[in-house]
Amino acid sequence: MRLSSRFGHLTALVVTLFASTVVGFAPAASAAVFNPETFMLANGMQVVVVTSRRAPIVSHMVWYKVGAADDPVGKSGIAHFLEHLMFKGTKTIPPGQFSKIVARNGGNDNAFTTHDYTAYFQRVARDKLDLVMRMEADRMTNLVLTDAEVLPERQVVLEERRTRIDNDPGSQLYEQAQAALFLNHPYRVPVIGWKHEIEKLNTRDALDFYRRFYVPNNAILVIAGDVTAAEVKPLAEKYYGVIPRGHDIVRQRPTEPAHTATQRVELRSARVRQPTWSRTWLAPNYRRAKGNEAYALQVLAEVLGGGATSRLYRALVVEQGLAASADAWFSPSQLDSGQFGVSAMPRPGKDLAKVEMAVIVEVQRIVTGGVTPEEVAHAKKSMMAAAIYARDSLRAATSALGRALATGQTVDDVESWPDRIDTVTAEEVNKAARAVLVDVGWVSGVLLPKEGS
Repeated sequence: MRLSSRFGHLTALVVTLFASTVVGFAPAASAAVFNPETFMLANGMQVVVVTSRRAPIVSHMVWYKVGAADDPVGKSGIAHFLEHLMFKGTKTIPPGQFSKIVARNGGNDNAFTTHDYTAYFQRVARDKLDLVMRMEADRMTNLVLTDAEVLPERQVVLEERRTRIDNDPGSQLYEQAQAALFLNHPYRVPVIGWKHEIEKLNTRDALDFYRRFYVPNNAILVIAGDVTAAEVKPLAEKYYGVIPRGHDIVRQRPTEPAHTATQRVELRSARVRQPTWSRTWLAPNYRRAKGNEAYALQVLAEVLGGGATSRLYRALVVEQGLAASADAWFSPSQLDSGQFGVSAMPRPGKDLAKVEMAVIVEVQRIVTGGVTPEEVAHAKKSMMAAAIYARDSLRAATSALGRALATGQTVDDVESWPDRIDTVTAEEVNKAARAVLVDVGWVSGVLLPKEGS
């Protein structure tokens, strides 16, 4: 799992299509997807507003540019633990009442932590926006934590880990495979943390992390729905703008050395009923890629494993009848590194080794023979349709813009995404495939039933 919530570790999100950041008080230049308006408060907090008049509701999100990859060494899981603790109460809101107040006012809320950011969101009627802005701003600066709240919640997190990871072979395999894929970068450490380190987290750890990172100049406010920037700005200044700016935060993370070997991580468990196989490579992300490379890799993932017409699905599921599913994916939006992966699940009675070899054959065909202009055109058409659909979703707007802002992108990157995808050529896709789908550095994950089970 790549995403964690106070309601439990969640499965990885679908590949991110868009990314952004905020500057100035003006509509973004491209305005191709969400037409956001942006401004910045005097204390350094960034604000983005997407107006949608489809219903009298708003989605309100605060994103902090801190995640599990920023956990201090030896204190893994503290970013996620603090996410839990943010619901414990402030000087004005009693412990456990935040979500109840939102619910009593007809809304819903939640939060999640990843390696790169932590986000808190509420979905409420338009006339309740003032309420949730006041409450969210309150807990940005007035969180109250004591051992009485912190220590029991630590047990909740440990139980979450037991339930979602330690008792789930697929999650265990993912955790071990990520630890193998990243030799030096903190992406190798699970978002929820290692059990033996979670057990030692305490109130002081949580408060130190909170006071360091939960400051307005390290946060982004994204609001989408039946509201304009002109309406949001006085509220943002009233509630968030009065919070003092904190120390400037510079993320300092170790980098990966050259990968010169391949690794295979295998897990057998009596809980496994359906074997699976996957292979993952490190790949350039939006921030690190040159030219169109990240966009070309997105198109490559669509051609290789994006649905029923993709190469993997046609070859393994339709033509050879070996697999029940076969997919490819690319995650370009992490702050420090992207990942490209392929996976497959055999049909009952089919040999996993044959499925693995069939996937590898298709990957090599891409590397050596390339994709066709027709395949690229079809993939881009499907991806453009997804972008059009995203315009109708308040959650898509707040998620895409907030995620992008938190990982070093710009508003123009989000708004110009369709144009950039449209310019991708088959030659660029083939070049990206040859650069990423190499014979070294990958990690294969194999999930198998325990022998005799």
